[in-house]
Formats: sequence, C-alpha cells, structure tokens
Amino acid sequence: MGVMVDLYCASYATPPDAVTLDIDDTVDVVHGHQQLSLFNAHYDERCFLPIHVYDTATSRPVAMLLRPGKTPSGVEVRGHLRRLIRRIRRHWPTTGITIRGDGHYGRPEVMEWCDENGIDFVFGLPGNTVLDRLVDATVDDIRTRRALDQKPCLRGFAETSYRAKSWKTDRRSCARIEATTKGLDIRFVVTSIETGSAEHIYQTLYCARGQAENLIKLHKAQLASDRTSCRSPLANQMRLILHTAAYWLMLTVRDAIPKAHALATAEFNTLRLRLLKLGARVVEMVSRVRLAFAAACPDATLIRHIAAALMPAGP
Repeated sequence: MGVMVDLYCASYATPPDAVTLDIDDTVDVVHGHQQLSLFNAHYDERCFLPIHVYDTATSRPVAMLLRPGKTPSGVEVRGHLRRLIRRIRRHWPTTGITIRGDGHYGRPEVMEWCDENGIDFVFGLPGNTVLDRLVDATVDDIRTRRALDQKPCLRGFAETSYRAKSWKTDRRSCARIEATTKGLDIRFVVTSIETGSAEHIYQTLYCARGQAENLIKLHKAQLASDRTSCRSPLANQMRLILHTAAYWLMLTVRDAIPKAHALATAEFNTLRLRLLKLGARVVEMVSRVRLAFAAACPDATLIRHIAAALMPAGP
C-alpha cells in the first residue's frame, strides 16, 4: 500500500500547494471465519471496517487499510495517519495537508498529533449540552425568526471556542443550526483552521467530504472490493490493493475522456458498459495489436481518442 501512496503522489506533475484528504471507513461483511472479522452491533453483521483515504478533489485513491470490524480508536487512527503522512512527506515536504473526517476520527490523540506535525483538520464533533449552551443565543435568534416569518426552514451558523475534558487546549468549533417546523437540528465540527467563517468551514469545507462516500461506492460496489474472502488478513489486504489498482485503471480511462463529453463524469459501471464490454475482432501483428469494432459502434470516436491519449510515448 505504500507503493499505492507513491503512485498517488506521482500522479501530480508537480507537488501541489495543498491537498485535502478524506478519511472514512466502510462496512465489509464477511461470510466465514476470516481473521480480524468481528461482530459489529451497529451493522448487525460480522465484518471488517477497512479505512479508505481519498483526494476527493481529483477522485484519486490514497490508501486502503484492512482492519477489524470495530470503530477505530484514537491511537489506531493516529498510527495510520502517521505512517501515511510520513510516506507523503517523502514526495511533498512543503505541501499543506488537511485531514477531513466524521466524528469518530476527531479524537484527542489525532488532533494533538496534527497540531504537532503542522497538519490541518476538520472533523465532525458530537453535540452535547455544553456545546448547545455555547451557541444558545444564535439558536434562539434563528428559531424566533423562522417562527415570525413562518418559514418551513431557516438555517444559520455559529462558532465558539470549546474544550472537552479529554482535550489539552481550546479548539475552534463551528455549528450548523437548522430550525424547521419539526424542531431544531444542530451539527458541530471542530477544526484547526483559523480563517474563514463558520458557514464556509461547515458548508463549503466539511460538507464536501460527502464526495468520499461516492468514491467508496465506486471502489466497493462497482469494483467489488468487499470480496475479502481469504482467511489471512494479509491476503485480504492484498485484495484491497488489487482492487485499488483496478480503480486507478478505470480512473485513468475516465480522465482521458474530453471534459465536454457526457462520459467524463460517468461512474465506473457506465464506463464498463459503454467502453469495455464491447465485441471486437482482435488481430495480433508483430508490432501491434489491432482491434476491429463494429461499424455501428456508438462510441467509436471516443474509443479512438482514448487509445491515442493513453498510448505510451515512443523512445
């Protein structure tokens, strides 16, 4: 998997100024006695919970880590991030890195490690009575204005400084407050980023992590990366690596499609049906392989363009 991280870094022609890496786990149900599989009450299944890390701005995979079917602890997440960032820093020593994840990645061990190593973060933060009290003035204002204007929904944002008992320092916390006819919904995030409004931190930066869910769907549902049926965890980790290699191949094909084409943003299943599952006559020659498609192939022009774009340059 370290080689996959190297491949991700090499996909940039020059080191970027900054990247945002989304970290999340996904359920991988097992149907046997695979090592590391555990019963997870939330999913009501025996499963793995592999961690996926993506650069969602480019849809590129960074790391896929097989792990037991339980919520990761702060110490475990810190260890994974330390190894990942150390590998990335070999290639990009000065690139700004932001880690983004949901609430169970915002552990004190993780945030302290990020502070010590110059890594920014935006994590979900479970609400509690103390946080609710800190933003109560804004909540009351939004709730009152919604009722006076008789709006079905009114959204607002607030920020405060908060320190949980397990934290060593105060941290910036941003809240999204939504008042509806059915009541209040308040969501919090904690961040090390000092600039930008609370609305920008939550709505623009944090909510963008939803794209990681789509990328996990591509990796798991459309490339079958949940087929980790080997008994050995090393073999199952190797399966994740092979499926990540398949992801890279499909992403490379999609990136070669002109941006104005309808398939430039297509999912992998669509690319498979339109561009790969085609009948053709294969003619092997001494110096080339010729593929003869049907005269009525609807995507013949696009296939010709992709072949030319991906053809390796000569010596």
